[in-house]
Amino acid sequence: MSAVRRVALAEYEPRLLECYELEESLGEFLWRKYSEYVSIEFPSPKTENCWQFISQGYVGHIPAANGLALDLLPKMPLGNLFGMLEVAYGLSELRVLEGTVQCDSLTEYFDRLAGILAQRVLDREKRGLYRSYVEIVGVEPCVKGRLDINWFATRPWETGFRCEYHENTPDLVDNQILLWTLYILLGSGLCSEPVLRLVRAAYQKLAGFVSLTPLEARACVERVYNRLNDDYKLLHGLCRFFLEHCGPTLGVGQHTMTPFLVNMSRLFERFVAQWLKDHLPERFQLRAQERVHVGTGGNIFFNIDLVLYDREAGIVKCVMDTKYKAKEPSAQDVEQMLAYAYARGCKEAILLYPWKGAQRYDTTVREIRLRSIVFPLDEDDIGS
Repeated sequence: MSAVRRVALAEYEPRLLECYELEESLGEFLWRKYSEYVSIEFPSPKTENCWQFISQGYVGHIPAANGLALDLLPKMPLGNLFGMLEVAYGLSELRVLEGTVQCDSLTEYFDRLAGILAQRVLDREKRGLYRSYVEIVGVEPCVKGRLDINWFATRPWETGFRCEYHENTPDLVDNQILLWTLYILLGSGLCSEPVLRLVRAAYQKLAGFVSLTPLEARACVERVYNRLNDDYKLLHGLCRFFLEHCGPTLGVGQHTMTPFLVNMSRLFERFVAQWLKDHLPERFQLRAQERVHVGTGGNIFFNIDLVLYDREAGIVKCVMDTKYKAKEPSAQDVEQMLAYAYARGCKEAILLYPWKGAQRYDTTVREIRLRSIVFPLDEDDIGS
């Protein structure tokens, strides 16, 4: 098998390839499949007859045909990126993550987390999967639970009995999330052979008791935990990480590969939200992506990144918006934040930037104070 050529792309920085370095058919394939993540300009006088690639704020790995793959690199140190992911997905409690800062790439980090998930699923299976009673309605050969008399009376020719009963089973969404994530990892093409063996073993252990059900990352959010399944919280955090960042499976020759892509703007917003929730005093409550309808029709609304409430005073303290790409506010940013503050009836609006070189901004417009605050992702110890 020929070696895979890897092309590294830093966020928002142009990368040129000579026209002979990339077949036109492969360039068109990448443009059609991944233009949302990577801006691709075909060779022309504008690009000095070169291919031009620009990563559009995504970090991760894109597999491609004909022995070429794209590595999308972050602007910040990898250790800080890993720290953001751990805070955003509630993985900080995993002691085994302490060694992940030594990973040399995001794909290695992916591999390490996949191994952690598989091993923890195996450990949980040895202790017994979480089970609960679920209601089942079906036709049985004998009476189980409560017999549906009306159904039976209208179908005298039926040999079975329609019953309603409860069954203690591990085939629950809690376990279906684990199985579906392991299934995705098996087809990702991003796991090393030792980790792939772990993932396969964990998948086979669950597959005999749990149905394979396609699930989205949102299934991992706001689940209810108790003393019997409290350890599933971390497992679901890992599953959410994989389900959100693994793209649709792509056929490459006789193999299947899965793009692994992290939307840095969304990650920055989620990191800031979780960091604030972890550090805010009790009197404050933070809501993320709050929808505010404007007018009476209900068709026009704002989705505000972050809204801070003062529980004791019963008021909205401020509205916040994360700006990952920018380093200074634009006129549109100012208009947006003033509209947000007015819509929520507060007098504080904050723009959050990730770079220490971002412009400091502080002004007051009609009693609404608008200022900028920096979460310096390009410095060490971002979680402190």
